[in-house]
Amino acid sequence: MYFLEYQKSMKEFSRYLRKNSTLSEVLLWNELKAGKMLGYKFNRQRPLGNYIVDFYCSKLSLVIEVDGFSHESEAASIEDVERQKILEKMGLKFIRVDDLDITFDLSNVLMEI
Repeated sequence: MYFLEYQKSMKEFSRYLRKNSTLSEVLLWNELKAGKMLGYKFNRQRPLGNYIVDFYCSKLSLVIEVDGFSHESEAASIEDVERQKILEKMGLKFIRVDDLDITFDLSNVLMEI
């Protein structure tokens, strides 16, 4: 696995994203924070390389991405796939979750994770 350097230049933007989370991100974070998910530590809006991922567990090399309205355009979808491929080449595993599934079916989302 690659060492994924923390980009200090992205710190302010990741802080902004944390302060302006969507409802589904807040709901999922409430279930992932403080080791609630089987004792694993997750970070939210974590800079990894040149990207910021929604949720990240370093011990599992796992990224969880919440796909909502902003991911629906064709251009955004292509960008998401390219970004995911780059991060997967670095040894990361991905789980993509639709924000409506989090809002309306959180228990099944948590089982999938």
